[in-house]
Amino acid sequence: MISIALEFRSYFVFAIIGMIVFAFTEAAFAYMMKPLLDDGFINRDATMIRLIPIAIIVIFIIRMVASFIRTYCMAYIGRQVINKLRKQMFQKLLTLSTTEYDQSSSGSIITKFSFDIEQIAAAVSTALTAFIQDTLRIVVLFSTMVWLSWQLSAIFLTVGPLVFFIVVKVSGRFRKISKNIQNSMGEVSHISQEVIDSNRVVKIFGGEQFETEKFKVINQRNLKLNLKLTVTQAISMPLIQLIVAVAFASIVAFATSDSMQGQITSGDFVAFLFAMTSLLAPMRSLSSVNEKIQKGIAAGESVFEFIAKPDEQDSGDLEITKAKGMLEFKNISFSYQGHDDKVLDDVSFSVSPNQTIAIVGRSGSGKSSLVNLLPRLYELTEGNIILDDHDIRDYKLADLRQQVAYVGQDVRLFNDTIRNNIAYGVLDEADEEQIIEASKQAYAWEFIQKMPEGLDTEVGEKGVLLSGGQRQRLAIARALLKDAPILVLDEATSALDTESERHIQHAIQNLISNRTTLVIAHRLSTIEHADLIIVMQDGEIVEQGNHSELIKEDGVYGRLHAMQFTDKNLSPTEH
Repeated sequence: MISIALEFRSYFVFAIIGMIVFAFTEAAFAYMMKPLLDDGFINRDATMIRLIPIAIIVIFIIRMVASFIRTYCMAYIGRQVINKLRKQMFQKLLTLSTTEYDQSSSGSIITKFSFDIEQIAAAVSTALTAFIQDTLRIVVLFSTMVWLSWQLSAIFLTVGPLVFFIVVKVSGRFRKISKNIQNSMGEVSHISQEVIDSNRVVKIFGGEQFETEKFKVINQRNLKLNLKLTVTQAISMPLIQLIVAVAFASIVAFATSDSMQGQITSGDFVAFLFAMTSLLAPMRSLSSVNEKIQKGIAAGESVFEFIAKPDEQDSGDLEITKAKGMLEFKNISFSYQGHDDKVLDDVSFSVSPNQTIAIVGRSGSGKSSLVNLLPRLYELTEGNIILDDHDIRDYKLADLRQQVAYVGQDVRLFNDTIRNNIAYGVLDEADEEQIIEASKQAYAWEFIQKMPEGLDTEVGEKGVLLSGGQRQRLAIARALLKDAPILVLDEATSALDTESERHIQHAIQNLISNRTTLVIAHRLSTIEHADLIIVMQDGEIVEQGNHSELIKEDGVYGRLHAMQFTDKNLSPTEH
């Protein structure tokens, strides 16, 4: 964090100069009490009486300019640090592995962008400014006190070790509690976001009371942690002030004792008291600003821990513009990180260019996990996936993913226009004619034309302003526009009504004639014309062949097909 701040060292130098000048103006005000009292009031020096008011105005103007310079420069550094950290964090979001996403809640990540980053901003721009400024004020004011009377300064100095001891002890507790508060804020954000995203489920299933109680527990924990922080601050500050007050009383008693008679003038003593009382403010400020600094350090640790997370593995150096689409899955085994159970176990099959391969099986059989390995959303545990005679890990990651278009059952649209959602990833390359053609092939153009702004209609957050079928067709149009040689359809028609599905099946038939397609299908009727059907069960391939061959075998596929056919025939009589 400091290293980033030092990138703006010119601003930092000006800020330090401003702080030094500001501190010296405060010492000058204190020292002026000596000539004001001794020469102005006691000796009635006419020259000094004229000069002191002018000096006060000049010092105040210098102080004002110095204050502006230090405040602006430190605020500039603080916001630049935050701007750079946010860029680094967002870049990390784009390169973070899917496994890391799986292991982190979205709420905890969002908290780093909002709560944690603002804690750092407060520490850098406000707390760091106060820390440096107050330290300089203490040094300059104490030097003035020593100049006026080293004996009285020695008494005041005895409180230093005690104050330092308290600050060190309190700092450790501040940092520990602050880190727990940040974790707690992550939980608060996570639960709040879940309720926002799942508000319809909460309402329909009557989960309001359950969510209220769950949030109450987390919120109460956050309250207790913040109260602990408040108690620590409330105890430490008065304790430091009490120690300083004892030192102040001792100084007054010693200065008025007989032993000090003739060694210090009235002006010296008043100037000393002025400097000492001026010193109390930065000492008190340091004890309170310590809380913000410790919060900033804890937040910084959290943010830098996130930035330091490993990127996706991208060690390949092979470039590829347009793959032929020949795929070979060789002895594939896969387990999710932190789990010993194999999701895929020794899976092998080959796909020729332009073939359509359907992957079927019950839920949890490993279908989606298998296709997620192709664009390297997850890394293989064992085995190899070969694309055009090369292991997919040999290709540059961006080039590999450029070969794959993906449409899943969980459609993700951005809070943007229909145009930008269809052309996502190729926005700079696609013209309106291509976007319209893709939407026509996906049978989306008809409903797009009826929208208030056509292609420029906003779809809302996650496409909430569109129906499920409309969202699915936009996702298919996006895949069509990418025109990748390999197409992955992960139950892409599951959210469509019968009429929409029929249109999409026609579009897909036209599409797969010149590309390799992997289809995960729940409705077996949609993949009867596939070149090869792979049947999976418990992470293994139990059957493979075309539709006719598998029906004749009367195995797992045959039973699944018969079950769906029976359900289809029975469904009209059930209503």
